[in-house]
Amino acid sequence: MDTHKKMRELVSALVDGEVSDADLELAFAALLEQDGQRAWALYHQVGDAVRAADGAALSDGFAARLAARLDAESATAAAAVEPEPPALSRPAP
Repeated sequence: MDTHKKMRELVSALVDGEVSDADLELAFAALLEQDGQRAWALYHQVGDAVRAADGAALSDGFAARLAARLDAESATAAAAVEPEPPALSRPAP
């Protein structure tokens, strides 16, 4: 299991108010980690941008950085889906 992916999913659910009662403690624990804090900030920034009327006041290069992160997540997800090559085995003596 990809613990970073699970952490991001928990933080995302927490931001959206959709974390289950069973996962609430894990979601709060994720916020104690630096990656969890970054995900929290990023998801809030994305949410603010989506809700903004005539464009949010985002930092220069935000769209490019967001696109790069989405591409990186897509590449990671694609790599996780690809099957591993079969293990080489030696014939029994």
